[in-house]
Amino acid sequence: MTEKLLRPLRTRPRPERWLTRVLGAALSCAAYLVCIPWDLRDRPESPGSYVETTPVTGTGLLALAAVLLLLAVHFGLRDALAWPLLLVAAPPAILLYVSLRTHPGPADGFAGLWPLTWAAVTLLGATAVLVVSAVARQFRTDLADALDEERFLAGQW
Repeated sequence: MTEKLLRPLRTRPRPERWLTRVLGAALSCAAYLVCIPWDLRDRPESPGSYVETTPVTGTGLLALAAVLLLLAVHFGLRDALAWPLLLVAAPPAILLYVSLRTHPGPADGFAGLWPLTWAAVTLLGATAVLVVSAVARQFRTDLADALDEERFLAGQW
């Protein structure tokens, strides 16, 4: 059973391959929706208070990062390098964009900075997913076997 779960997706039948990819994207979306609140605006700490607090917690961010990085490792081991970006990094970026777009901040001069926030968070997340999946890809046994075979056939062994 473990061998089937860790085998490269290109060797699996087409329906299983796409089902795995859809489930990965759904897990990425679900992790974002569970860990990050939908409305990201700052809120007063209590009614009438001047101290504002953000609904985003450090624990939520760490949980989201952990789930996304585990998914990046999984797809880095099993699939081509571009798929982790599409399946793991893109769904949270899209959900963050929709959240920031549909819940405008207060008119305090910083309301127009949400595109910069979105771009920075998306770039950071995509870079982390790409690096983690590229490192995980180095541990694929089928790539090492193919490289050894190419070296042997080329006489470089």
